[in-house]
Amino acid sequence: MPAPVVGIVGAGQLARMLHEAASALGINTVVLANSHDESAAQVAAGVEIGSPDDLDALLRLARRCDVVTFDHELVNPEHLAALADEGHVLRPGPGTLEVAVNKLEQRRRFEAAGLPVPAWAKATQAVEITRFAERHGWPVVVKASRGGYDGRGVWICASPDEVTAVARMDAGGVFVVEEFVVLEQELAVLVARRPGGETAVYPVVETVQRDGVCHEVVAPALIGEELAAKARQIGEAVAAEVGSTGNLAIEMFVTDGKLLINEIAARPHNAGHFSIEGCVTSQFENHLRGVLDWPLGDTALVAPAAVMVNVFGNGKVAEPAGKIPEATAVSGAHVHWYGKGSRPGRKLGHVTTLGPTADEALARARAAAFALDPREMGR
Repeated sequence: MPAPVVGIVGAGQLARMLHEAASALGINTVVLANSHDESAAQVAAGVEIGSPDDLDALLRLARRCDVVTFDHELVNPEHLAALADEGHVLRPGPGTLEVAVNKLEQRRRFEAAGLPVPAWAKATQAVEITRFAERHGWPVVVKASRGGYDGRGVWICASPDEVTAVARMDAGGVFVVEEFVVLEQELAVLVARRPGGETAVYPVVETVQRDGVCHEVVAPALIGEELAAKARQIGEAVAAEVGSTGNLAIEMFVTDGKLLINEIAARPHNAGHFSIEGCVTSQFENHLRGVLDWPLGDTALVAPAAVMVNVFGNGKVAEPAGKIPEATAVSGAHVHWYGKGSRPGRKLGHVTTLGPTADEALARARAAAFALDPREMGR
């Protein structure tokens, strides 16, 4: 029986780590990349050059593969429908991806399903945002309904003037306006799922965000079991609601001791990178198992604590990759490098460590990350 071939739309670090997991399982991959310099294109067995906005490029990719999956959701829905009409297998499917890219649809669907979300409203004009704020209080959170990640496309507005400035930046756009909530913690739940509905849920993790960008992940989250069980329950309910296949990440807020859903991502996620060394089966392996409809793997932690620290470019070190030997000298540090050129704020890699406590694991992960990224840690 020939090895299965998984096509991946996108060639960033998620596709690169999917390829690494696929290689161990005897699965072949083909990535759709803008150029051979992209992270996954440097290592994948097959590369199709083209843009995800180009239907012909998507069709060329799909015709080489048994199943098509994604390292990002930003693909034209009409193109996805065209692939499905031609008989290609897309996992996750177009319906799941449409919810993942549309924050307004997420709020509608989750609220209708009885899942916890912040107070929200659709807005297309500044006056609608201001009226919402008058009912719920200033400040408010304004989000572009489509696009945006890592803090982009999200604004906190404390006055009508700030609302007007945002509306001008995105003239003609559709917004989701939400109540501002005081965050006690930010959590994430990752759910792997097969087409028939079998699920495997990872330990709930705490994410440390700065300016809307994930910097650290701690597994398991330092929360009570009752709250952790509720988070897992919500994660499974969301996965069933959107009909996910492969990995689904559900970001949540803890406010006043209660959980609220923030956003979802229908793919492997930064919050799950700890699982490569930290779990019996990584999120990348389980994503592949899910999209191929193979039995899912055990998601249990292999140590009491597993942590991940992202490494960013910041202009202080022209080529941080040259510091990898210093980072690996830290006991128990696992460095994952993405092969991307350095520029300020760009994710270049991550470090994971395991330990008997989160504090011990974090200390070693931060030391290794600091060797690569000598910014002022301030932690």
